[in-house]
Amino acid sequence: MEHFLFRQTEVGVQADGLILRFQDGQPFRLHYWIFCDPNWRVRQIIARLLAENSKPIVLNADGKGNWTDGNGDRISALEGCLDVDISATPFTNSLTIRRLQLQRGESAKIQVVYLAVPEMKISREPQRYTCLEVNPPGGVYKFESLTSEFVAELLVDADGLVLDYPQLFVRVNNVKSDWRKGA
Repeated sequence: MEHFLFRQTEVGVQADGLILRFQDGQPFRLHYWIFCDPNWRVRQIIARLLAENSKPIVLNADGKGNWTDGNGDRISALEGCLDVDISATPFTNSLTIRRLQLQRGESAKIQVVYLAVPEMKISREPQRYTCLEVNPPGGVYKFESLTSEFVAELLVDADGLVLDYPQLFVRVNNVKSDWRKGA
């Protein structure tokens, strides 16, 4: 289960998620915050397991594929990545979908900063997104991990936010609040 707040303004996109989940029989809680520029390029990620002695992961990006940690130290292993994929939330797929703005039949191979949760391990991962359908109420995108055989067709709403990620996530409530509208 995820409680998710989303705000898009002329300055950029902010996402705040709190995830409660069981994995391998163990519960965990993750809080994450993501800030993107108006073109949906990730600029900052803060993610923390809500557990004793847990330290937050802080990543900063310049929007051109250069990353630093919370101390400002360069992370060369992530160079060239524009997007982030947090394994415990479908929202990070929406970041890529919105940034790429693919048209029907178009495909893009990308490199992402992958955050495995609850392990809190960061790596670089190649992925491919293909636009299968775009229409006023939303669209369908094929997601492929290029390091495994994992493939999924993601149903998104008109804002590009994931509605259904088969066998992993489904949106059950869609309350739009003043926070989302930037008021």
